[in-house]
Amino acid sequence: MATAPLLLVALVLDSVFGEPRWLWARVPHPAVLMGRIISICDSRLNRGASRRISGILVVLGLSLGALGLGWIISELPLGWLWQVLGAAILLAQRSLADHVEAVAVALRQSVPKGRQAVSTIVGRDTSALDQAAISRAAIESAAENMSDGVIAPAFWFLIGGLPGILFYKIVNTADSMIGHRTDRYEAFGWAAARLDDVLNYVPARLTAGLIALTHGSKALTAAMRDGPHHRSINAGWPEAAMAAALGLALSGPRSYEGQMTSDPVLNAAGTREASAGDISASVRVLWRVWAMLFAASFVLTVAH
Repeated sequence: MATAPLLLVALVLDSVFGEPRWLWARVPHPAVLMGRIISICDSRLNRGASRRISGILVVLGLSLGALGLGWIISELPLGWLWQVLGAAILLAQRSLADHVEAVAVALRQSVPKGRQAVSTIVGRDTSALDQAAISRAAIESAAENMSDGVIAPAFWFLIGGLPGILFYKIVNTADSMIGHRTDRYEAFGWAAARLDDVLNYVPARLTAGLIALTHGSKALTAAMRDGPHHRSINAGWPEAAMAAALGLALSGPRSYEGQMTSDPVLNAAGTREASAGDISASVRVLWRVWAMLFAASFVLTVAH
């Protein structure tokens, strides 16, 4: 069955229901189960002199397992329904928008509350962030996770149905857990990080393009100019596009575990003085991009 009409329904379900707490308080979310499996692999196999080989085998096993599970579920009676529900669960538009907007709400109350809220969606040190830095962090997270949490899963669902989106999500989850350039994960997480780069290459640029379609060519110009200078091969594209769309200068040096990075500024002509209002504006960007994704899926459905 064609995946575009299934994606249409999944996008609507995710946008309306998001991640209902009553459900995931009773049963583990698939992403949580993926995390547990990866954690077990990490604790048992990330040791010895052949960590890179072990990491490659882990990613291969996880990928094949995800593809196989997706195929089995798709072949069950009412397979189309399980594909729709699976895609709706693994898309993260509503959850992302809610989490980012929560930072704006908290920041309007006080800077300490803003710091607490933004700490739930970013990995950088937040204890010393001022209002502008909190706002930039939330907006950068919105841009990157629009690509990782919405456009990329939708892209791989369109290509491969439920097997495709499960394959993407297990690799993306592995990258977030073990794909770090640290002594512990440099070798073991190498395969996860490289494969995640490959799977996100097209979606990251699609995200920048969709932001440009809804906010003007300046967003695409910034993405093409500044995106390649980001420390991530992919994240800089949607972040730079978001920066230009909002007239902000994002990224730049940031602190992780007490160490300052030397990241370049994206859209340096913009202002660094971001605010809670800019966070809310970034959420509106997210929904406009979602609308473009929905429209594209509708066109594909009609064309089919």
